[in-house]
Amino acid sequence: MAHPVQLSLQDATSPVMEELITFHDHAFMAMSLISFLVLYALLSTLTTKLTNTSITDAQEMETIWTILPAIILILIALPSLRILYLTDEVNDPSFTIKSIGHQWYWTYEYTDYGSLIFNSYMLPPLFLNPGDLRLLEVDNRVVLPIEAPVRMMITSQDVLHSWTIPTLGLKTDAVPGRLNQTVFTATRPGVYYGQCSEICGANHSFMPIVAELIPLKIFEMGPVFTL
Repeated sequence: MAHPVQLSLQDATSPVMEELITFHDHAFMAMSLISFLVLYALLSTLTTKLTNTSITDAQEMETIWTILPAIILILIALPSLRILYLTDEVNDPSFTIKSIGHQWYWTYEYTDYGSLIFNSYMLPPLFLNPGDLRLLEVDNRVVLPIEAPVRMMITSQDVLHSWTIPTLGLKTDAVPGRLNQTVFTATRPGVYYGQCSEICGANHSFMPIVAELIPLKIFEMGPVFTL
């Protein structure tokens, strides 16, 4: 869960999010070095008193400033492609849960438990308990196991939505007439919050996502824990 004046990303709760944070730091360092180098070159050009109008070419310098950016781009692209393919992997998931976006709530179907279907609405402020988060708490949380691969099947019944939980590294569009999927493995229990990340109408800001992650042994005891 993000907190006020937070500058970094949320703590990772899945291996994919850990990779994304590492890549973010890697790319940010490269961007910082390039920014400082360009700023130094600009300041040096504006403040120097040395002038030379007889230089017509500098092949060594041109070679360096052509090859060096190419190397930097490769060092950024390779980790990015690795994470891209890592997020698309589907390795024999243990559980499958379907999420359907509506204006403006979510419906969850636990396909491994037959006809277990429920809706998840945002709690109005009058129904919040002390400690609940305004605009982020729901009446029915989606309960998921940790330390087991879970496949989320995501679609929409009306307009475009996006099922997003930042701490899990998940952001998958819910498209009407199309079934998208994403697989994740949570590493620690807790309650994690997300929101629809696709502008979907007047109440786009009022369809939060709350995932409660519990140990696998407790989850396997029965679907009674999901409501």
